Amino acid sequence: MKAKHQRLALVLAALVALIGAGLLAASALRDEAAYFYAPGDVKAKGVEAGRAIRLGGMVVKGSIRRAADGVTIGFDVTDGKAAVPARFSGIAPDLFKEGSGVVAEGAFDRTGTFVATNLLAKHDERYMPRELEGLDYDAATHEMKVKR
Repeated sequence: MKAKHQRLALVLAALVALIGAGLLAASALRDEAAYFYAPGDVKAKGVEAGRAIRLGGMVVKGSIRRAADGVTIGFDVTDGKAAVPARFSGIAPDLFKEGSGVVAEGAFDRTGTFVATNLLAKHDERYMPRELEGLDYDAATHEMKVKR
């Protein structure tokens, strides 16, 4: 085989290997991707059981139920259009409470309950740490002052 043909074969083999690696990486990322859904999307389109997703919305007031084991929490998530029952086993974040925003990672079981493996509690732009409640920032003097 001539040197020119050897180089061509080598370039083609490298190109095939590069395309194969790209396809494998894309396949792995597709399997690991967790799509974000709101409860209204779930009710309208449906999500197959066992598929990893993120469910986001507000925790319905009066919906938090604590199980006897002390670590399992049942609650409902809503986006104002629909509500979805959810369950989480573990230590919930401090900001997780009724009426607050939440993003739960997990999957639906066969009964239609979202089984969360991770909870991310969200706060609004008015969030103030407990240590700073009752104080206000004065932009003119760059000092924290007691609210009046």
